[in-house]
Amino acid sequence: VGSRLVFRDGTPDILAYPKDRKAYARLSRLISVGKLRTKKGECLLDFADLEEYRRGLLLIVMPPADPAAAKPVLEKLGHNAWLAASMLYTGEDRRRLRDLMNLARQARVPLIAVNDALYHRAERRELQDVVTCIREHVALKDAGIRLQANAERHLKHPAEMARLFRACPEAIAETLHFAGRIRFHLSELGQRYPREPVPRGKTADQHLRDLTLSGLQWRYPRGVPPKIAAIAERELAFIADRGIAHYFLTVHDIVAFARSQHILCQGRGSAANSVVCFAIGVTSVDPTDIDVLFDRFLNAQRREPPDIDVDFEHERREEVIQYIYRRYGKRRAALAATVIRYRSRSAIREVGKVFGLTEDVTGKLADTVWGSYGGEMREHQVRQAERDPANAALMQAIHFANELTGFPRHLSQHVGGFVLARYKLDWTVPIGPAAMDDRWFIEWDKDDLDTLCIMKVDVLALGMLTCIRKAFDLIHAHGGMRRALATVPQCDPAVY
Repeated sequence: VGSRLVFRDGTPDILAYPKDRKAYARLSRLISVGKLRTKKGECLLDFADLEEYRRGLLLIVMPPADPAAAKPVLEKLGHNAWLAASMLYTGEDRRRLRDLMNLARQARVPLIAVNDALYHRAERRELQDVVTCIREHVALKDAGIRLQANAERHLKHPAEMARLFRACPEAIAETLHFAGRIRFHLSELGQRYPREPVPRGKTADQHLRDLTLSGLQWRYPRGVPPKIAAIAERELAFIADRGIAHYFLTVHDIVAFARSQHILCQGRGSAANSVVCFAIGVTSVDPTDIDVLFDRFLNAQRREPPDIDVDFEHERREEVIQYIYRRYGKRRAALAATVIRYRSRSAIREVGKVFGLTEDVTGKLADTVWGSYGGEMREHQVRQAERDPANAALMQAIHFANELTGFPRHLSQHVGGFVLARYKLDWTVPIGPAAMDDRWFIEWDKDDLDTLCIMKVDVLALGMLTCIRKAFDLIHAHGGMRRALATVPQCDPAVY
């Protein structure tokens, strides 16, 4: 686990690897600093930022075209610094390797072999060129030196690396020494939920139990059915065993705020279909009227995070989002990311530009794709678009569009999945600004969070709740609200 740090002050690129969990937290905070000082999608770092957060980081300096320019940086870094050496296949690799060996001795740092890879196999070089042209907004014929000079920036077999560095075998040996110093693994991250929803003197499990029992008395004023009481005890025991009471309390806290502001909301999902969530007001679905689906979540074999989606009036959800930021702060609360991928339509449009196809041609080809995602484009679709399958440029564009389909296109924010932390979220994952004002989001998407067993709280928008709210307003405006409210259960102050 590491990052390639690119600086705006002329400092050579540096590969940063954390030795342990604390060093990882500093690296995550360093990247957050760079992201939060600029707009979405960018990261502005200076060498001074690295100096502030470098403790515990193993740093590999990537030498620029003139290796001597890296000497001042190596001298400043000193301990825990390495000088990278890679084979560029420019015709002067032997001389460059000799210069790097001399520079490493002068700076008193080890020389380490790197691949500086951009793709995993040599055959991917052509696709790398296409992606480069898309990023640089140029056609392939105009790309020039923006493209790589050869197809050597791929992962290589250890025997091939040993052959390339036969004049400096110690650079290969150093890679093992370097890796041996890294003790950090992503499984160490985990998640600690905020303590705010838990009163002083109570544990999270105690508070959730008290809210649940109080809520059941409110829900069943004539007495709690024995079946419901038994299910509640079973659910509370499971929640305590999994250590996830904080999650339910956090959802309850958000729902309680919404209700205090008269914002309609409703929880849903496997964990929401539970007696606990019914008792604490997260959902209004009476478990005596349905088959409780919480059993799917209770399955001990399914090590999945709880699933509670809460829908709010779509016109007022922003109030709830800003409440979360006010309560926890932007360093402790952020939206999850979502990875936007190339679909067949977008892939052929982008790749078509690279190969000089006109918009009307790529537009007709895109129109032959059915469905939201579509599959690989075939020869018969070319004929449907009234084009010639024998056209080499056209078929080449289709080939690379098919290759690109499914690739990540850009990082966007989740519609409402919040990740919350007890201390600092940017000790776990870098935080950056979203495109909208007063919003922040992390780098990881839902799949990443599930892999690391990090739970998120889904704060979603539902237009129908806004319709219901406006219907209530109309009833009130016409003098019928008293009669309408007579049919709505009143909220127990102890629960809300």
